[in-house]
Amino acid sequence: VKVKIPFGNKYLDAIFSVPEKKSTYGVILTHGAGGDMNFPHLLSLATYLASHGVLCLRFTCKGLNVAYRTKAFKTVVEYLKLSDDYKLSGVFLAGRSMGSRAAASLIRQLSWNDDDDFIQGLICLSYPLHRPKLQSKLRDEDLLFITCPVLFVSGSADEMCEKQLLEGVARKMKAPKKIHWIDKANHGMAVKGRTTDDVMEEINVEVFSWLRENVELGHK
Repeated sequence: VKVKIPFGNKYLDAIFSVPEKKSTYGVILTHGAGGDMNFPHLLSLATYLASHGVLCLRFTCKGLNVAYRTKAFKTVVEYLKLSDDYKLSGVFLAGRSMGSRAAASLIRQLSWNDDDDFIQGLICLSYPLHRPKLQSKLRDEDLLFITCPVLFVSGSADEMCEKQLLEGVARKMKAPKKIHWIDKANHGMAVKGRTTDDVMEEINVEVFSWLRENVELGHK
């Protein structure tokens, strides 16, 4: 289902992947600095989640400024929260690369209003922890303030997220977190000798099982 979400004097293009049965939880998903909501990885994940009963709303926001992308993400969250068509108990924010930075930044902002438990967790696909070859400057400030569950799915050969550095940041985080390493994958999740579909299947299964664990935990 295609929708246009009002954002300032513009609109954000978005698409709902709707499961057959009514879903109580949803995932809001956005792309990295390049590409848009139809980036193959996002499309694959959205389709997989919907076929497993999770509503997925993915959106495009072209903008290379993290504050701007964060504002757009907030607009989409509010849109879904007020939606009459999909009454959800909560959502997980998910993004690829720069999109995951925007999601983390938004969750940190929203955590200042402690009364809001609509946001259930954060999914970071290829989180860009640092610029290539610039490991001294870590983009970890938002991660250290987040308290909801976080899943990182990163390539062990990601040139923007060195393995030991992410593991070090994870140790300092207050939030319950999990890191799933895709062996030998780069920032774009490409792995020599494996097809894109094969890698996507691994990512999709991991994201879904983590979601299920966290939704179930929330209901005990």
